[in-house]
Amino acid sequence: MITIERIIEGGEELFLKAGIKSVTMDDIAKYLGISKKTIYLFFKDKNDLVIALVKKKLKEDEDQMAEIISKSGNVIEEMINMMKCSEEIVSRINPVVIHDMQKYHPEAWREFQNFKAEVLVHTMEELLTKGIKQGYIRPEIDVKVMSLMRVHQLELGFNPSVFPIVEFNTWNVQQQFQEHFNYGVCTLKGYKLLDQYKNNKPD
Repeated sequence: MITIERIIEGGEELFLKAGIKSVTMDDIAKYLGISKKTIYLFFKDKNDLVIALVKKKLKEDEDQMAEIISKSGNVIEEMINMMKCSEEIVSRINPVVIHDMQKYHPEAWREFQNFKAEVLVHTMEELLTKGIKQGYIRPEIDVKVMSLMRVHQLELGFNPSVFPIVEFNTWNVQQQFQEHFNYGVCTLKGYKLLDQYKNNKPD
């Protein structure tokens, strides 16, 4: 029996391969082996499906971040684990999906922007504040400024006008941003521990 979750998954699988704009409801129905009419029992149109998919993925990302934070022993370990988590997420994303969502699905894009502003920035602020208390993050940094900068870097890395797909590997761009940020905010104590985790040799 087809479920709403399976339709969302099917849409996601096709969108990640070809982008959102080029995938039709007919394509999704054919991919799932069902009639288009069945999809319309759950979603009024493709835009409705895209919004549901974005909400689902953002909730999963939020839960994953919370799990990483709860299992990490210190802020540096959180940073390393967040980087691994980011690699997994970024490796799945087709930059065309970001472009299509921004251009053709403004409501879904707003969901992403709200998540970025409310969840990602807040999580980053908490991480940096905790890191300052632990002695791993430089106390003189402006937590708000650095959190906003880091979160907006994520979006910048997917911008094809800045980093054309034919010239840049999306994950490599994000990794460069992440490493530059991590080493930039760390104290000497944090820098040394970051190097140890990076080389899989924590004390």
